[in-house]
Amino acid sequence: MRTKKRYIKELLGSFFLLGPRGTGKSTWLSETMAQSLTVDLLQPELHRRYLARPELLSEWLAANWEGQNVVIDEIQRAPELLSVVHQSIEEQKIRFILTGSSARKLKRTGVDLMAGRAALSVSHPFMASELGADFSLEKALRYGLVPLIYASEEPDATLGGYISLYLQEEVQAEGLVRNIGNFSRFLEIISFSHGSVLNISEVSRECQVSRKTVEGYVSILEDMLLGARLPVFSKRAKRGLIKQSKFYYFDAGVFRSLRPKGPLDRPEEIDGLAIEGLVYQHLNAWCDYTGDHKLFFWRTPAGTEVDFIAYGPSTFCAVEVKNSRNVSRRDVRGLKAFCSDYPESEAILLYRGRERIMVNDVLCVPCEEFLAGLKPGKISF
Repeated sequence: MRTKKRYIKELLGSFFLLGPRGTGKSTWLSETMAQSLTVDLLQPELHRRYLARPELLSEWLAANWEGQNVVIDEIQRAPELLSVVHQSIEEQKIRFILTGSSARKLKRTGVDLMAGRAALSVSHPFMASELGADFSLEKALRYGLVPLIYASEEPDATLGGYISLYLQEEVQAEGLVRNIGNFSRFLEIISFSHGSVLNISEVSRECQVSRKTVEGYVSILEDMLLGARLPVFSKRAKRGLIKQSKFYYFDAGVFRSLRPKGPLDRPEEIDGLAIEGLVYQHLNAWCDYTGDHKLFFWRTPAGTEVDFIAYGPSTFCAVEVKNSRNVSRRDVRGLKAFCSDYPESEAILLYRGRERIMVNDVLCVPCEEFLAGLKPGKISF
């Protein structure tokens, strides 16, 4: 896979490197830690051996370790190895980098064993600034920015098979759900909640399964890093706010691939959700790569809303996204309301136009320009 500059953070000491399949974890490690010892748990025979006897890792390290880093790829496939890893860190001071595309089994089998022994780094889809001149907004909206898909010579086919890979290798093979058909339907149904307040009861009715089952499915998506709930910003709230979270798939291309399309669907509606999701995945990655920042949204019961609030030591920024080439004073009402409650915040509106403009004292910036300039650190306009 052809890669660009990556913002993945190499942390001091041992660390988990988690991220969805195809986001370049293994490629990044091969480029930055070429001299490491590697255990690839995607190899079936090796996987079976370590599942049967986790202590084999200690024997292998005793014969091969000479002070270099040790990479264990897809650690969630044999989480029992964590006890051996923990012991090796404590007794031999070995530095481990543990990659994974799902946190579910790690949680269930006691990843807390590693508390204080291994930090966490996350691999996201490409950011526009990592691609530089190769970034195309239209391509990103259609195919997303998962490196495996974006760099493919046949992105349509690769994107089409991406969710199938997860269903076969992560969900079905690991026995995470009892009915794979119900879960497949859920993946489509919840795509209608992408960029919207998540109503679990409504999704449950559409899927024709219990509310508890849908809650479990959403948790699986979050643990597999395929989707996330975005909470409401309520710090020092001066007015009533809703309590429900919004939902986003982790990548705009994955959202488009899963979103069923019918004769009543307007292309601009799906495009609007895709571009909002693209901004979400950039800001979400920015928060992780910058560190100590969190992403929220803001909405009152009356419907006054701001799409995203980035909050942390270096940035307090409200971001609204519009899938239009023109902006009116009405479009910035939510930002103005938020800034009246939080005058220390900065506000920006992203739109599909080509020029920077000021509307009612709010800076409006072309979306492509903003994404291309977004790098870890302070958000600058």
